[in-house]
This record gives sequence, C-alpha cells and structure tokens, in this order.
Amino acid sequence: MDVLKTTLPYIISGISVGGQYALIAIGYTMVYGILRLINFAHGDVFMVAGLIMVYLAASLPLYLAIPLVIILTVLLGFTIERVAYKPLRTAPRMSVMISAIGVSYLLQNLALYITGGLNKNYPQIPWISDRITLFGMETSRVTVITPFLTILLVFALVQLINHTRIGMAMRAVSRDFETSQLMGIQINRVISATFIIGTFLAAVGSILFFTNYPGVVPTSGAMPGLKAFVAAVFGGIGSIPGAVIGAFIIGIAESVIKGLDTILIVNGAIGEQIGLATFSDAFTFVLLIVILVFKPTGLFGEKSTDKV
Repeated sequence: MDVLKTTLPYIISGISVGGQYALIAIGYTMVYGILRLINFAHGDVFMVAGLIMVYLAASLPLYLAIPLVIILTVLLGFTIERVAYKPLRTAPRMSVMISAIGVSYLLQNLALYITGGLNKNYPQIPWISDRITLFGMETSRVTVITPFLTILLVFALVQLINHTRIGMAMRAVSRDFETSQLMGIQINRVISATFIIGTFLAAVGSILFFTNYPGVVPTSGAMPGLKAFVAAVFGGIGSIPGAVIGAFIIGIAESVIKGLDTILIVNGAIGEQIGLATFSDAFTFVLLIVILVFKPTGLFGEKSTDKV
C-alpha cells in the first residue's frame, strides 16, 4: 500500500505528460500514414506555438491569445507543407526527409535569433494553472485535464476519419496513394487537411505542456518531439490509437523513473539517492531499440507489402 501511495503521484503526472506526447505523436503518425514521411519539423512547430503564446500573451488578453496561437500554428503547419513538402511530391523520399530536417533547423534558428537563446517564461493560464489537491497530493489542474482532453480530441478525430468525406479520403490515400489519385481524390487537399489537424493538436499539446513546464527555449520541442515520435513508432506508426497508447506508456514510465529514487527511499529499499532519474530519457530510446528489434511494425502497426 505504501508503494502505491508513493508511486501514485508519479503515475498521475505520467498520464498527464503522456497525453501531451500523444497530441504531438498523432501529427507524426497521420503524416506518415499518408505521405510515408517522418515530419522532423513537427516538434519545432510545437516549440514555435509556445513562443507565439509568450509574445501574444504579453500584448493581448488570454481569451484572444489562446485561439490566435492555435490559428497561427495551424497556418505555420499549412505553410510548411506547401513550401517545403509539396514541391517535392514526386522527388525521392530521402529528399523530402532532408527538407523536413532543414525546416526543423530553420525554425530552431529563427527562434534563436528572435529570443537570443534566452528562456522565455510561459504565461500562467487562469484556472488550468491553479493548484488543486488530488488523492492527498497537490498538483496543477492541467495535470487532471490533460488526459481527458486528449481522449476527447482523439475520439473527435476518429469520428472525423471514420464518418466524413475528408476522413474517407484520408483512409483511401493512406491505403494506396497512387490509386487514390487515379480515382479523382484531391491529394493536395487531403495532405493539407492532415497537416492542419496535426498542427492543431500540437498547438493544444503545447498549451498543456508549457503550462506544466513554463520555460520556452529554441530547443524546447526537440525532446518532446523525439519522445512523441518514439510513441508513434512504439504504437505502430500510422495507427492513431497506437500512437496514443504508446505516448501514455512512455509518459508514465518516464515519470515513474524520475521519481524512482524517492519511491525506493520512502519504502526502505535504498538509503540515499542513487541518480536513477538520470535514465528517464534513456528509457524512451532503449524502448525504441527493443521495439525495432522484436516488433518493427509496433504494437498496432500493419505489415507493409511491397508492390512489384
């Protein structure tokens, strides 16, 4: 019982972080499902959303700043697709991947130029930033809101994909790109919609993440982006439920490892800190290696068949 009591705060925190990773991971998995492209710039779009919020909140009331952040982030994602990826539609896949890496570094360097590399404090958002007591521990309200909001957004996305014309077109394109073109599906429209949805979710994830971790620097999107990518691979890249489940597993594991020293000390297993929290990030990438070795398609991924 003592183990559960000391571990529960870290599990709750991990569920919250996992929800934030899930919102980023969905963008990776949707773009890959349709374009077979790993959008390396996606984590940096998440970071830019955080910086936009910092600057807008300094001059606008939050009820205007928050929707404007989401709109501007969506426009950024749409612009990146049109400028950096659309002209390379018929180019080799490696060219598109190099373009994605270039966009990533461009966004980071622009952020470095604008901020001077200084840490920018994210504004406190009323109500969701408030402290509350849950199961006898103090936490922020955003920790409780995040998993429920994530599940709600994922449910809405699944409904859109399964019950709308654009969703049907997305499923067709992800199944067979060339045949979809021949059948008259507007490929550019489908791809733009995919980037819009992905960046919308990244913007929401950014608001939730930086409310919990209020410092924004040009590299703030790198590690959450990488972990979200690992979550997408772990769940089976191309699978939305897989990306969400993978993100929650990684978030919980990361949070528990960060608190492992404290959990072991409180329960008498060790006498002093031994620095196990150092391995919280390493665990994510060890998990990626294990998955790629034993189940390359991930938990819910489908085996792809090459056409001859």
